Amino acid sequence: MSEEGELRRLLEVVSDKGLKALSVAELDLLRTLLAAKDYGANKKAERSKKKLLRQINAEIYNKYSPRRFL
Repeated sequence: MSEEGELRRLLEVVSDKGLKALSVAELDLLRTLLAAKDYGANKKAERSKKKLLRQINAEIYNKYSPRRFL
């Protein structure tokens, strides 16, 4: 599958089920593919990309060291 197709598949999973449905490897792949994608001409898409990258980084952190509630 091409990188564009893989990015689309992962984004569809995130859209349908959220970031929690992806494994750490899939989150890392999504982060890599999304960071390489250029939305320079579309400011709204660029903002959405940055927001999603922040959420991906937070989810990866949570999967490596889950928060414990008392």
